Amino acid sequence: MGRSRRGEPDGQRECGGRSDCVRRGTRTGMGGREASSTELMQQYAGSPSDGAGLPRFGWRICLAHQFKEQRKPFEATDVSLADMFEHLGLGIRYLKWWYRKTRIEKKAPFIDSFNSIPLRQIYGAPLGGFGGGTITRGWRGEFCRWQLNPGMYTYDTVIENQFTVCLRKNGQTIYQQVLSVERPHKLQSWNWGYCGEYAFYHALYPRAWTVYNLPGQNVTLTCRQISPIIPHNYKDTSLPVGVFVWEIENQNEEDLEVSLMFTLRNGTGTKDDQIGGHWNEPFHLYKEGGHVSGVLLHHSAPVNSYTMAISARHKQGLEISHQTEFNPNGLGQEIWKDLLQDGKLNSLPGKGKLTEKGQVTAAAIAATCVVPSKNQNVVEFCLAWDMPKIHFGSREKEHVRWYTRFFGTSEEAAPALSHYSLTHYIHWEQNINDWQRPILENSHLPDWYKSALFNELYFISDGGTIWLQVTDDLNITNGLIVQKDGLPPLPEVLKEYGRFAYLEGQEYRMYNTYDVHFYASFALVMLWPKLELSLQYDIAAAVLKEDSTQRIHLMNGRLAKVNTANVVPHDIGDPDDEPWERVNAYLIHDTADWKDLNLKFVLQVYRDYCLTNDSTYLKDMWSVCQAVMESELKFDTDGDGLIENSGYADQTYDGWAVTGPSAYCGGLWLASVCVMCKMAEILKHDEEYRKYKDILERGKEAFERILWNGKYYNYDSSKKCYSNSVMSDQCAGQWFVRACGLGEGEYEVFPKTHVLCALKTIFDLNVMSFANGTMGAVNGMRPDGTIDTSSVQSDEVWTGVVYGLAATMIQEGLVDEGFKTAEGTYRTVWERLGMAFQTPEAYCKKNIYRSLAYMRPLSIWSMQLALDKMYDQLNLTDSGSI
Repeated sequence: MGRSRRGEPDGQRECGGRSDCVRRGTRTGMGGREASSTELMQQYAGSPSDGAGLPRFGWRICLAHQFKEQRKPFEATDVSLADMFEHLGLGIRYLKWWYRKTRIEKKAPFIDSFNSIPLRQIYGAPLGGFGGGTITRGWRGEFCRWQLNPGMYTYDTVIENQFTVCLRKNGQTIYQQVLSVERPHKLQSWNWGYCGEYAFYHALYPRAWTVYNLPGQNVTLTCRQISPIIPHNYKDTSLPVGVFVWEIENQNEEDLEVSLMFTLRNGTGTKDDQIGGHWNEPFHLYKEGGHVSGVLLHHSAPVNSYTMAISARHKQGLEISHQTEFNPNGLGQEIWKDLLQDGKLNSLPGKGKLTEKGQVTAAAIAATCVVPSKNQNVVEFCLAWDMPKIHFGSREKEHVRWYTRFFGTSEEAAPALSHYSLTHYIHWEQNINDWQRPILENSHLPDWYKSALFNELYFISDGGTIWLQVTDDLNITNGLIVQKDGLPPLPEVLKEYGRFAYLEGQEYRMYNTYDVHFYASFALVMLWPKLELSLQYDIAAAVLKEDSTQRIHLMNGRLAKVNTANVVPHDIGDPDDEPWERVNAYLIHDTADWKDLNLKFVLQVYRDYCLTNDSTYLKDMWSVCQAVMESELKFDTDGDGLIENSGYADQTYDGWAVTGPSAYCGGLWLASVCVMCKMAEILKHDEEYRKYKDILERGKEAFERILWNGKYYNYDSSKKCYSNSVMSDQCAGQWFVRACGLGEGEYEVFPKTHVLCALKTIFDLNVMSFANGTMGAVNGMRPDGTIDTSSVQSDEVWTGVVYGLAATMIQEGLVDEGFKTAEGTYRTVWERLGMAFQTPEAYCKKNIYRSLAYMRPLSIWSMQLALDKMYDQLNLTDSGSI
């Protein structure tokens, strides 16, 4: 057999450029030119025979694609001179705080304005369930984002983590290739540089497919990646695993022997990999008719040690082999030649050696089978990781992850996790198909929406998510005296379903940031409602507590309490500290004076009740709702039934000042008063019903009189230059009222004609007059059709706000406008800017984005709720039309 460079078999060659794709017969070519935004969904579909079992809908991209537009994160230099002078004190105080945090305390700031995460247009669907950590595999196949320590990320591409294919015919290796387009400086004995134009990636979370056509070999490989994300399933959805099912299609006239090798480093590419004391060992597990073999990679970290496992499932005609350890920093010649020789690895028994300081190690597993001529075969791999007990950054308490309820805390669960995954993933996929099919087959829904709806769910797993067991002696009220019918010390939902938290964003490191969860919570309550209720009980408990520790808040430089009783906290803590014990990691503003947090709690309580029909939950939360509403009443300074903002950015738009009655907070206030009336009616509290009904009637009159200008609700009543700006989020109160099934008759809050007029104005100005309607809705627009640049946030598009606005439009019958609005954001983020699986909080018309991988875009599920309600109301079938 002849050899070419690096000892690879004949027949392998460099990527041949655009002409290769033309010869493959794809519709428009899989690479070689820049795709337009509208083509990405279709361009890489290939011929009908390309790939096995791909769904029609999802996010698809060629491995050779290059995104033309490169954006940079928002930085201090992007602040206008006027804003810079206005916030000079904030800048000085932040700089002092940042220096103390990073240089003296040696901690990571909860928001690091000096070290924003750069945009890397590489990410694909993350692996893993909720709360056990995640590993992200990029759309080109690289393992490139790691969140094993709770809430803390590393962004290292570990190049040795690869799949390699070896083809043999008549006892000779004819083709061996790393399935990676990279050409690294190490492991140079390996055959790198797979031509990306022969492959494409397709994501429909929680699954993803990568289709590789092996040039000159008449072989197609389809790698199907599966994570156990299953609505209303609270066991499998928690598992820290990912399954890779490889479907091999042999279009040749002769049988082929095909080997697939999975290599993995012991570690995540950080300095911890070289501290020494790590080791690997092979394992075999046979039970319940299933046989799994693999290698365990034990990572002995100073805190939060873990084990990773790579494994494959035995079946008739399949041979599994392994290499316990190899040096990933060398040339890689030994393992490459081992596979090249006979398509198998040496499978030496026994444990590997403990690594020494400065040394790294990796392992490999290979699965070999015969694929008959003109036929297919399947190989199944699993990647599992087991970090059962964790400490947060303070290292004060040991916590136990939720999945250990089913797999134990012995730190020896990786084999069992691997076995369970490889013997149950078929059931996972059946459940995923049953969940997704009604939406995917609904011909009324646009293709892009089906991709957006499911793919945006990535953040519930990959949002630094933690899901913990609680002990029977946990008392969330911490001994506080509560009302007889108030919050129980340990609610059943926490006891039965654990404690759940996810970050505001991968760059904004605060758990369960409540003003943002208000938007994102639709996904949780619709798909995993017990986790939403659990989260709400924890927030309610934090409302009842007080932390009188004084600290300086960076915006105004004033001392104030960390947490004030009877006020909803901004967040339940920083994973680099001790969440739940110390809440309100956010210290820019004193959020005890924010106007939206209390209101959002009340609205979510009733929304959750509507969707779960959990009367115990409603009764438990009633007294807490009363407490936060009483706290909120003090902001109605003139007694007209309408609260006033305080002249600074005292709500979720924390860089956009607001004074007096305002559309956003005023609307949320009236919506909250409305649902307080409804809850009082349900719970038969007549006196409270009359009290809130009186406030509602007076507040409605004041809101319309002060803010309605004939076309929309003014931003605020300050009479400043921006007070009559058109805010895209001005109907947030109506959004939630209608999501709760209210907003009509006795429970009408905002006149329907006014709501429709406001939404049409927003669509005309904030959507269609902004980037020709192609980028979603800008937060603020002047009545003359120019962007409101009065603040650092008014000229931004907030992705989660856009999806919520679209849902509001759909609720009011503006279906086409709703889809048009949301489509602009999806296509901008996923298709134009290359921000797949890292959807940002915000972007501007040009150049800038802010806060990658953010919670708020989960609000897209409120669009689905609105559609579900519309279909129920109209009783439409798929054969009809909207």
